[in-house]
Amino acid sequence: MKDTEKTVYRVVRRRAKPGCEKAYEDLVRGMLDESSHFPGYLSATIIPPDSPQGEYQIIQRFSTQKDLDHWDASKERAIWHERLHSLAESDPDYRLLTGLEVWFSPKPVPSSSPPPRWRMTVVSWLGIFPVVTFCLWFIMPLLAGFPFLVKTAIITMIVVALMSYVVMPRLSRWMGWWLIKK
Repeated sequence: MKDTEKTVYRVVRRRAKPGCEKAYEDLVRGMLDESSHFPGYLSATIIPPDSPQGEYQIIQRFSTQKDLDHWDASKERAIWHERLHSLAESDPDYRLLTGLEVWFSPKPVPSSSPPPRWRMTVVSWLGIFPVVTFCLWFIMPLLAGFPFLVKTAIITMIVVALMSYVVMPRLSRWMGWWLIKK
């Protein structure tokens, strides 16, 4: 199995109690720092709420599901969750992500801002241009007898698959230094 197929992304959503936002964020940062010492940890990002009383979102990335499970079962995580319980309104809501939403993984330290959109656009173009060029040069001649919409469907299917599973995971990792540059 390829590395990009094994990587696990989890979004955790939770609301801090009113007036406890700063303390909640500090504890979450401490917990994420603790998780960074576990095998398979890749990164974590805190996305603060966009409105008062909104939900915090934490995006965690581990090499494999087994690595995430190891962190989830740890006594360290249990201790942090016990501390967070008094500052949060409810239990956390968890969701695993796959596909296009993980093209731009966060930098490997807690952060609160994604890469600038224009930089993500440039990196996307750096991936799309060679993939589309390859498809048009090598695959399009093989589809000469097919109707236009069928050719378009096949080419776009190949481009999306290559971008999602081959090109963007690597390109965003290789260009990560530039994506997070201020």
